[in-house]
Amino acid sequence: MRKLQDGKYRLYSRKKHEKTGKRRNLGTFDSREAAEKHEREVQYFRGLRGPLS
Repeated sequence: MRKLQDGKYRLYSRKKHEKTGKRRNLGTFDSREAAEKHEREVQYFRGLRGPLS
């Protein structure tokens, strides 16, 4: 998660893309709390898929 110049927060994926070397944008949020909430939601759904999918 990074704070942007306009004061908003952007959530990025943890892994970098193989070809581009960039991280995927997972959303831009007005507050840090909103970004952290979305990150928890992403982690929850990632856990539902299972380790091999």
